[in-house]
Amino acid sequence: MRGYQTSHARLLTSFSSGEFHTFRLPVPSLWPDILQKVKATGMNAVSVYTHMGLINPSRGVVDFDSFRALQPLYDAAREAGIWIVLRPGPVSYAMLTRFLLSTNTSSTSTLKQPRAEFRIGQRPKSLGLSVRMLQTGSRRGRQGGPVIDNEYQQTPISHAEYFADLEQVYKSPASKIVVPLTYNDPGQGRNFINGTVNPSQPWYIPEFQGGSFDAWGPTAPGYAPCRVLTGPDFQSVFNLQLWASNAKMINYYMFYGGTSWGGIPFPGVYTSYDYGASIAESRELTTKYDEIKRQGLFLRSSPEFYKTDWVADSSTGLAVSTSPAAFVSFLRNPDSKAGFYVVRQTDSTSTANITFKLNITSTTTGAIQVPLVASSIALSGRQSKVIVTDYAFGQKSRAVYSTAQVFYTGTIDGRDVLFLHGSSSQEHEAALALTGTPNPLQQSSLVELTHQAQGIAKGTTIVSFLAGIDGLVTVWDSDTQLVLFADSDTAATFWAPSVADTNSKDPLKNYWSIGTNTSILVGGPYLVRSASIDGTALALHGDLKAETRLTVIAPRNIRSITWNGEQVSGDLALAGTRVTAIGGFVAQLSTSSAFDGISVPKLEGWKFMDSLPEVDGAFDDSVWVVANKTTTNIPVKPSYGDGRILYGCDYGFCENTVLWRGHFTATGAEKSVNLSINGGEEETDEKFTFPEGALVPGKDNVITIVQDNMGLAETQGSNPDSSKSPRGIRGFKLDSGNFTTWKVQGKVGGYLGYPDKVRGVLNEGGLFGERKGWHLPGFDTSAWTSRDLIEGLPNSNAGVGFFVTTFKLAIPNGFDIPMSFTFQEPFGQPYRAILFVNGWMMGKRVGNLGYRPHLSMNYLCPNEFDSPQSKFPVHEGILDYSGINTVAVALWSTIPGVPVTPNLQLSIDGVYDGGVGGVVTDNPSWSKTGRL
Repeated sequence: MRGYQTSHARLLTSFSSGEFHTFRLPVPSLWPDILQKVKATGMNAVSVYTHMGLINPSRGVVDFDSFRALQPLYDAAREAGIWIVLRPGPVSYAMLTRFLLSTNTSSTSTLKQPRAEFRIGQRPKSLGLSVRMLQTGSRRGRQGGPVIDNEYQQTPISHAEYFADLEQVYKSPASKIVVPLTYNDPGQGRNFINGTVNPSQPWYIPEFQGGSFDAWGPTAPGYAPCRVLTGPDFQSVFNLQLWASNAKMINYYMFYGGTSWGGIPFPGVYTSYDYGASIAESRELTTKYDEIKRQGLFLRSSPEFYKTDWVADSSTGLAVSTSPAAFVSFLRNPDSKAGFYVVRQTDSTSTANITFKLNITSTTTGAIQVPLVASSIALSGRQSKVIVTDYAFGQKSRAVYSTAQVFYTGTIDGRDVLFLHGSSSQEHEAALALTGTPNPLQQSSLVELTHQAQGIAKGTTIVSFLAGIDGLVTVWDSDTQLVLFADSDTAATFWAPSVADTNSKDPLKNYWSIGTNTSILVGGPYLVRSASIDGTALALHGDLKAETRLTVIAPRNIRSITWNGEQVSGDLALAGTRVTAIGGFVAQLSTSSAFDGISVPKLEGWKFMDSLPEVDGAFDDSVWVVANKTTTNIPVKPSYGDGRILYGCDYGFCENTVLWRGHFTATGAEKSVNLSINGGEEETDEKFTFPEGALVPGKDNVITIVQDNMGLAETQGSNPDSSKSPRGIRGFKLDSGNFTTWKVQGKVGGYLGYPDKVRGVLNEGGLFGERKGWHLPGFDTSAWTSRDLIEGLPNSNAGVGFFVTTFKLAIPNGFDIPMSFTFQEPFGQPYRAILFVNGWMMGKRVGNLGYRPHLSMNYLCPNEFDSPQSKFPVHEGILDYSGINTVAVALWSTIPGVPVTPNLQLSIDGVYDGGVGGVVTDNPSWSKTGRL
């Protein structure tokens, strides 16, 4: 594959990326946390969707403020040394509602098949949004590629024409965009080529499975089993199979999923977008992260792997394994002749343990069968390995072969370093040309050195690793080389932070292979975020989850080491005998004295107010929108009625709660009303009987409908307008007489006049309390009734009530403390709840209802169901860790006479000494301005 050319010469020849949607973490000062965690795995990029429904909520409205901004992302990426693949669209999916530009469902254009008003000549501002985002990124980051119109089909011809329009805009000299363009071809649709690999272009996998979204439903296990299903075993087999196919540009979707807060999600997913990803929604690291780090550091350490020819595999005649149970693919660097045998079980679903030997050909040994001393190569169940031959490490060294896996290679203080790893239950072997004058070493009894073996050239040493190695073992420690081995679990506790020149003015100084090729090894901490060297001082920054032993391998001239600014005292003697005599450092890191004393308060002192006064016939809805349209561009037309269109989107209310009031003058003959309501993927069509005495003949009577809009659908199949969802009332009919007037009210201000410009257009719905701003910090509830949330609505009535309380946090600086709000009552109670934290809608809870997804979506996690979400992570920045916080719950009890007892509490998910620091809160308080 070829690299891209820049002012810094050759830029990228290997690209390893994780998907991260900034709008799903609406705290820009936490974005560096995710980028630093990506960088620490050895990956070099993130792929980032933008949400056009947030940025361009209505025609003529462009909003790059708050969490919608891109500049903080570019700045954080440059500081971390991470490339960005920006996905500006205009089309995106990602299980989002309103995933386009301002083409809401009332648009006259077919979605994703724009007519004249969306073409280049007549709508430059809308198309120019994507250009504007890329121009900013191009100036600041120099390189990084956009995906234009993700998963956008090229048929019919109008699709291809529109795509060509976008491409023309991007590539126009006036755009000043210099980054390369890419495209995500859904399902290998062969939209541009005939389905074969184009040898002149890199093979890019824009969305490889990093987990899965989870859907509404009452019986599924949730994201934890998804993280197991797509866990380290899955990553080992399937990620390496991509390597075996010679893919060099891979993005894992998702690497951090985050939260689909507010009205962001489409109906198929609930609030959590954890995705079973390598980084959990709480931003905590998982075992999947460990495996990605083992893979990522191998890729970063192996420049010979960036350029390989696919030679053959077991299905095309490659016969190098002694067992047919092992499937082998062979890649070779055409220049250095380094070889890479990617091995897995022929039956990728097998959990059996198999053993075999491999017939390899090395430039130094010719044809040999390996291992030579160990009994065999082993694969335990769903496991893959990369067996390297003629493999360079450091500046001057080369391994003849290794059946142990490469974790890290590099040059530290002029010495070539090779760090191997493998399962402690298996044997491993490497053939190395060991050089230099050895230092005194306490050798492990489980490591054997063989200096003579048939077929091996003189000067080559066979290093055999017996089963049972647990921890770090130093194999060879000389003035020219350092060879280490650890079991795979121990290897995952090591980090290899890059070290940039602190005096350099190069804006790309933190980018691996361009700004720096210097790194060190650090073992023990939960996370190492960065390392810098100033003269003889090494400064490390990172996180601790518990007290741990710190192991450092760095230049020998280092005289002092600090951890998060605090001096660390080491045991140099122990380091010299157990790790390395040159540049080795061992110490004990302890957590802060405040570590064990951090706690959160119980949520109590709730205040209550009714939030459904609209059910009163005397309620004044004179300022509501009159719903009197008789035409709609939504393709799914009403089922029945009198010709009036009662779809919220036609009146500017597409998301969250929408209220309808139908007026009619009763004659006394009316007994019932038929209503068909659509709020998501499912629709109800029911007959409602009026209670005896409820109607007042000769007077204006009103029915009130509360509709929970769960978001607009994604496009399905070949119909581009299927995203124009018929959310609202699809049918209405009195058994006698007719409605006189229909009124509708959703979020205050609709798409143009919404008052909360920080939290954005999708944060609120149309509940009375939302319209008044009861969910916002600073709203005065002193006159409200004191009523605990667990008591539910008074008299177990059906209806909607607002519960509000406040609490104080005093979290010490220097900690990262993920927290969650959890509804602790048993599942099955008939209510819905909307959780607001400091004004942000951070969760939708359905106590007894689920959603069954499309069974054809084969990338769902097991059982294709999920129970209603009860735990809602909320991050610092939304929470004020050093101040007063406001929690509001809009409780909708759906069945009269049935008690509901929501028990909401705040809990700590983890305590980490460290953190990214400098987290900023931006939680505007209540103001009556713009409130209805």
